Amino acid sequence: MTASVFFDTSVLVYAALGTGKEESKRKRALQLLDSEDFATSAQVLQEFYVTVVRKASRPLTPAQALEWIEQWAVFPCQAIDQQLVRIAVEKSERYGISYWDGAILAAAEALGAHTIYSEDLNDGQRYGQLRVINPFARDSGKVSY
Repeated sequence: MTASVFFDTSVLVYAALGTGKEESKRKRALQLLDSEDFATSAQVLQEFYVTVVRKASRPLTPAQALEWIEQWAVFPCQAIDQQLVRIAVEKSERYGISYWDGAILAAAEALGAHTIYSEDLNDGQRYGQLRVINPFARDSGKVSY
């Protein structure tokens, strides 16, 4: 399975929890979920679950979080295996980023994505063939790459 774009955890979290001052991010995340043929990874789904159930100021129940995760089951999801871990470590070292961000890059690359939507990686940064877009940055829609 392949996809042209990869969603990092923040996109999924804002879709499920963005309220109040985060409402504009929620709307943007839902727009992306509705309009993009996206992929994600087991790591992202794990991070989503922990964030919305354990770390949120108004957490979801485990059942509610699982409902969100099940909605995304039709989209490609990169599994975590020994080879992905090795590649993630290499990317972490090569780019001077955390292992977890290296795993995002490795998963996106394995799925054939060319774009990662992420609030955590640098907007506009390229990592090989992958380009990062922060969908919540005010000018991210105006920048031409």
